[in-house]
Amino acid sequence: MSQTRKKTSSEGETKPQTSIVNKFLRGSKAESRKQNNDLKTTDSQPSDWIQKTVTSETAKPLSSEMELRSSMEKNDQFLQKLGKKAVNRCLDLNNRGLTTADMKEMVALLPFLPDLEELDISWNDFVGGTLHSITQQMHLVSKLKILRLGSCRLTTDDVQALGEALEMIPELEELNLSWNSKVGGNLPLILQKFQKGSKIQMIELVDCSLTSEDGTFLGQLLPMLQSLEVLDLSINRDIVGSLNSIAQGLKSTSNLKVLKLHSCGLSQNCQNIGYQNGILTFFVDAAFRYLGELRKLDLSCNKDLSGGFEDLPAQLVMLKHLQVLDLHQCSLTADDVMSLTQVIPLLSNLQELDLSANKKMGSSSENLLSRLRFLPALKSLVINNCALERETFTALAEASVHLSALEVFNLSWNKCVGGNLKLLLETLKLSMSLQVLRLSSCSLVTDDVALLASVLQMGHLAKLQKLDLSYNDSICDAGWTMFCQNLRFLKELIELDISLRPSNFRDCGQWFRHLLYAVTKLPQITEIGMKRWILPASQEEELECFDQDKKRSIHFDHGGFQ
Repeated sequence: MSQTRKKTSSEGETKPQTSIVNKFLRGSKAESRKQNNDLKTTDSQPSDWIQKTVTSETAKPLSSEMELRSSMEKNDQFLQKLGKKAVNRCLDLNNRGLTTADMKEMVALLPFLPDLEELDISWNDFVGGTLHSITQQMHLVSKLKILRLGSCRLTTDDVQALGEALEMIPELEELNLSWNSKVGGNLPLILQKFQKGSKIQMIELVDCSLTSEDGTFLGQLLPMLQSLEVLDLSINRDIVGSLNSIAQGLKSTSNLKVLKLHSCGLSQNCQNIGYQNGILTFFVDAAFRYLGELRKLDLSCNKDLSGGFEDLPAQLVMLKHLQVLDLHQCSLTADDVMSLTQVIPLLSNLQELDLSANKKMGSSSENLLSRLRFLPALKSLVINNCALERETFTALAEASVHLSALEVFNLSWNKCVGGNLKLLLETLKLSMSLQVLRLSSCSLVTDDVALLASVLQMGHLAKLQKLDLSYNDSICDAGWTMFCQNLRFLKELIELDISLRPSNFRDCGQWFRHLLYAVTKLPQITEIGMKRWILPASQEEELECFDQDKKRSIHFDHGGFQ
């Protein structure tokens, strides 16, 4: 809030406040001017929203025609400043630092938005405790399809008011209540109005402190939500005790396309809550055979699942439409990897696979990685920090040649890559789609970046947008010189990171001059990470001259001047 706004509030003036408008429009003045000019040409003809407003207002006796005119003019100002198209269908005030006064202003606007379909007021702390003022107006925005209230510090009263209001918006398709701890223990109060035939397609309840009772209620509700396509219960560890109910409910959600159980406390050994053969085996056996349309499955960051994939039933193979599988940081064992070796290559539609941060894979994943060649649609392969060994990296390199659709390749924090980047030479030469390549902390040596430089010189990796070579401190200045001399061939590069480790500081060599020259030939680049590289005085002057001459914004994140 500006100082002017604060002064106005303190003096009790009644002049219409516009801070919410300014926050919404920040950074789009040119678009606003165009919209204002368009509105000026239609002043003589009332727009549809004004006509609807007149209809609704005439249902209530006004004290005078002047009062009606004032009301219309006030909301016409909102329309001009917010933009007609944006206000009529979508009001996005996500992370705008709304105050209590701003909330009142927004509530006053809702009666004039009968066609509103999307309302997003997430990440605004002052929404908490005031939601009832919005829910009381829900009947006026009955066409609402998307409601996002993530991280709004909702209170128990807010939750109850929301539950009562949802009945007023039968067209609702997406509901996001993530990062509101008071949702936990009160989920039935919110979703109790959802009945059979509900149009809801997406429910996001990330980190809502859901209880086992909430999970049980949700499991009983799921069969009524025949249109549900996305269910995100991530970071709710206490729902483990109600997975039986949730799994049974999922049997009736045949249209489900996304299921996220990231960091939900899933464990292989859950006999104390009735799962004798392991919770994952039970869950897959109970639910997955009915989820034939599932496109994305996220079981990541469930560290206690170690060993839970050993008896993976054949039902997982039935997820023939699966496109995204995220198993990062699941403490996979050698036996887990053996089971996944039998399953993953059969998921022929898989586009994204994340196995990162499973360090026990290093010596046991050779067969799995070699069989990735049977995934022709794979676009993203993230296998960083898996303690790969020479043999497993060789298998991966040989398989990657067959992944012609690969766009994201992350091998960071696998030390065995250092000195062996030549194993990826054919992949780098043949890749026509690669956009992101991450080799951070791979113990790369000068020969590795020299190889990379030659690949660039030959015109390969033309689509690369992000390149991460950070934390490879063993590369000498000659290696960086060869690399920077050929960097100019990456015409679509947006981000480059060559930062040093936190414990290491070095002076930039003469290669820095080649880097500056290359940047002038890269029309898309905006970010260059150079943390802990020190610029001597002469290079400081070169950078200052470059900053003065350049016509676009490029951020050099370096260690400072010396």
